[in-house]
Amino acid sequence: MRARTMDTQNQRRFSFMTRVLRLGWIPLLLIFVAACHQDMYDQPKYKPLAPSTFFEDGRSARPVVPNTVAVGQVQRDEYFLTGQIDGQPGDVFPMPVTAEVMERGRERYNINCVPCHGLSGYGNGMVWRRGGITPANFHTDRLRNSPEGHFFDVITNGYRYMYPYGDKVTAEDRWAIIAYIRALQLSQNATIDDVAPDQRILLQGMNQ
Repeated sequence: MRARTMDTQNQRRFSFMTRVLRLGWIPLLLIFVAACHQDMYDQPKYKPLAPSTFFEDGRSARPVVPNTVAVGQVQRDEYFLTGQIDGQPGDVFPMPVTAEVMERGRERYNINCVPCHGLSGYGNGMVWRRGGITPANFHTDRLRNSPEGHFFDVITNGYRYMYPYGDKVTAEDRWAIIAYIRALQLSQNATIDDVAPDQRILLQGMNQ
């Protein structure tokens, strides 16, 4: 009888210890969550206009990084970003066309445009040779007389078989590419009168 009583007491003790072990993690978890919340909630920070001993000027607020533009306050040049003036393609460049711009345009043209339009702009790139699609020839009268804004719109939004490049080529690079296209057009449709006077003699001597 005594042995049975001892077994019952041992079972009760075991059951109690099991419950403690099972439920003991709950307080630990609550402590952990509370500590984590307080650490994130009461994280160290400076309040607006609070002084600071860390920086030499004593201010916690730091000067704005040069050329920083606040969200929603971008100064947009509509023509620079669209090539449109009052809904119509413009016929001017929105920035000076320098040697650096031309070189950048050549580089971007060779990367993005040559596969379809070819190195000289005749539309005879590798896509034309293998794909059966005829890209635009920049040396047609229609495109020689098209305004710069037309090219910008086509590069940005695509045209017929051409995919849009507005999300792949920046606006600055699109204008640089257009400047280079104009150079290609001039190179294939120039006359002796377009050559600088000091170079005409050289060219005429080469043709004799």
